[in-house]
Amino acid sequence: MRNFTYYRPATPEQTVTLLEARWGNTEILAGGTDLLSLQKQYIAQPGRVVSLSGVAGLQNILVGDRTATIGAGVTLAAIADHPGLRRLFPALTSAAGDIGGPQIRNMGTLGGNLCQRNRCWYFRDEHSVCLLKGGQTCFAIEGENKYHAIFTQNHRCVIASPSTLATGLIALGATAEVLGPNNRRRSVELAKFFHAPSGPTEREHSLAANDLVTSVTIPVNNLANAAYEVRQKQAIDWPIVQVAVSFRGGRNGEKASNMKIVLGHVAPTPLLSESAARAIDNRVINDASATAAGRAAVEGVKPLSQNGYKIRLVEIAVKRALMIAAGLPRYWEA
Repeated sequence: MRNFTYYRPATPEQTVTLLEARWGNTEILAGGTDLLSLQKQYIAQPGRVVSLSGVAGLQNILVGDRTATIGAGVTLAAIADHPGLRRLFPALTSAAGDIGGPQIRNMGTLGGNLCQRNRCWYFRDEHSVCLLKGGQTCFAIEGENKYHAIFTQNHRCVIASPSTLATGLIALGATAEVLGPNNRRRSVELAKFFHAPSGPTEREHSLAANDLVTSVTIPVNNLANAAYEVRQKQAIDWPIVQVAVSFRGGRNGEKASNMKIVLGHVAPTPLLSESAARAIDNRVINDASATAAGRAAVEGVKPLSQNGYKIRLVEIAVKRALMIAAGLPRYWEA
C-alpha cells in the first residue's frame, strides 16, 4: 500500500477544496469498506486520503411532510432501522438491511454505496489490465461472466452496477445533492446519476473528481414501493438480480398508476424498465399482470455466455416486488 497524506476536514466546503480535478491521486474515505479493499488490491493507490468522519451534517436524517433528506455519511444500518424511512420507503430500507453483514452495515454509508467501484473480478485483479485500467479489452465478454450484465447492448464494459440502494432511490424519484468547486451546488436525479464507464478516466457515476455528494433527497409522495432481490447466499453477498418498484394506488383491487420498475445488478447502470412499467401501468396488480410485467422487463436482453440464467430471475423478481408493494400474499414464503 502506498504511503498517503491523511486529511480530516470539518465541513463539506473544506472537503471539496482538498479534492483534485482528476481521479487517481486523491480518494474520499467514508466507511472504508470499498476504499480499503481497492488499496489492498492495488487498484487505488492514492497519495491523499480525505476522511469524511469529521464532516458536519453528513450524518443527519430529516423526514418532513414533503421530503426526506438523508446525509451521505448516514450508515446503512441507520437507514435500515429508521422508523420514518421504514414507513415511507420500504424499497430503500429493506435493501439497506440486506447489505452485507452487521459489521458492513454499521460502517458502510449511503454515499459510499452510491459511489462504490464495480465488483468485476477482472477489474479487481491487480494482474488484469482491463478497459477500466487502461487496457484494450473487457475480459468478461469472452471470459468468466456469470455475475455480469445481461443488458449489454452498446457497452464496451459489461460490469453489473454494484449499488444496492440505487434501484429503490431511483424508483422513489430521489435526487443527490452535490457540492462542487467554488461552492457550486446542484441536484442530480438518481436516474441520471450513474454512468457506464469504458476507460480509466471514468467512474461508475457522473460526478467529477472534485464533487462531493452531501445528501440524498426523496419526495414524500405516499407511493406504494418495495424491493426484491435474488442472492446466491443470504449473508455478505451482492445480489445477483434486484428489482425496486413504486406506484400510486394498486392495493385492494385498485389499478396502479405512475408505475416505475428499476432493475439492478443486470446492467452497467441501474436500469429503469419502461417496457415493464407499460405492461402493468393502469392495471390491477395480480399474479397474471405481475407475470406479464416480468416478461416485459427482459425485452431486448442480450446475455453473455454464462449468465442467461439471470433472465428468469429478473422476471421473478419483478413479479414478486410488484406483489409485495401491492400487499398481495407472498406465495413463495408459504
